[in-house]
Amino acid sequence: MGFSLYAHIPYCHAKCPYCDFNSYAASSWPEDRYVDALIAELSSRAESGPWKNQPVATIFFGGGTPSLFRPESIGRVIDAAAHRFGIEDDAEITLEANPGTIDDAKLAGLRAAGVNRISFGAQSFNNATLKLLGRIHSADQTRAAARAAHRAGFERLNLDLIFAVPGQSLEEVRSDIEAAAELEPDHISAYNLTFEEGTAFFADLKGGKIRQLSSDDQAAMYAAVREELPRRGFPMYEISNYAPPGHEARHNLTYWRAESYLGIGAGAHSYARNGAGGRRWWNERAPSRYIERALSRGVAEAGAETIDEKTAAGEFVFLNLRLREGFASADFERRFGRDFDSVFGARAAPLLESGLLIRSADRIRLSDRGLELADAVFAEFV
Repeated sequence: MGFSLYAHIPYCHAKCPYCDFNSYAASSWPEDRYVDALIAELSSRAESGPWKNQPVATIFFGGGTPSLFRPESIGRVIDAAAHRFGIEDDAEITLEANPGTIDDAKLAGLRAAGVNRISFGAQSFNNATLKLLGRIHSADQTRAAARAAHRAGFERLNLDLIFAVPGQSLEEVRSDIEAAAELEPDHISAYNLTFEEGTAFFADLKGGKIRQLSSDDQAAMYAAVREELPRRGFPMYEISNYAPPGHEARHNLTYWRAESYLGIGAGAHSYARNGAGGRRWWNERAPSRYIERALSRGVAEAGAETIDEKTAAGEFVFLNLRLREGFASADFERRFGRDFDSVFGARAAPLLESGLLIRSADRIRLSDRGLELADAVFAEFV
């Protein structure tokens, strides 16, 4: 069974005000040295962990804006993974892209390098909303990028959308969904805007410069997303993700199923299962320090934690509950050697009684109301 590999590329042309990812606005970046560092870390990790002697099943280039890098640079990382681990024949290899940073030549180069799934940060098809979100592309650029991706042979295409933006209307959310579906992606992600501490939006919210939509308005928009996307051929399979059967993001399923994954790059996180527990670690966040440590030592860990069985069981539950199908009690017992009810029965009982959780055919999943109150449900298992 193969494993999932995440490669973080932290550079952007501009930092979006809502973004709390490890990304840095820059006019230039040390692309070759950064790729050298990624390959050095990859080579070091090939000697240990659950991925030793295991092939790669999925690769995800995230950021930041990975599409700022040359296709040749992306190809170097893919080739290194193939050399050090081997890559499964049907591997899913995804690259995140800003619609304003690609053209036909770059997309053709990425496809030739081995990328077979592209993910565009469309966010909205309303230019006023895009401006508020700090995006550097226009709605027409997203349309052009999606068409170019199809021409380049990308059968796997995801579009990201953001809803509940200050000032946004329910009709504008519906319009964004219609515009996205018209571009014939095979996957759509739709995220409720959050105001994370440390972001410019969080500061503006606290300073009264922007106003968050009411809880009722946000709930109405989420309900519209859950209604409109399935109606257009994109059933929900995860809280924020929609795709026809067989077109789910295989890489992200690794996270939601609490399986092992290897992250390389500045600030990247990794998780290695070990029996019922495991180990989690994270890299240096600053790109310059990451490059220096990865090139000199082969690793760039900034911290780590041991995940005991109790913590791992809670994470398994709330991560799997993100999936529309939830999880099977038998899978929980197989993983932890104990029945779900013996571990979490007391916590789950009121959630089942109130209808936030549903148990059927020995599977446990969120109800529609549970989806709206998912964070409160998850908190019961942390």
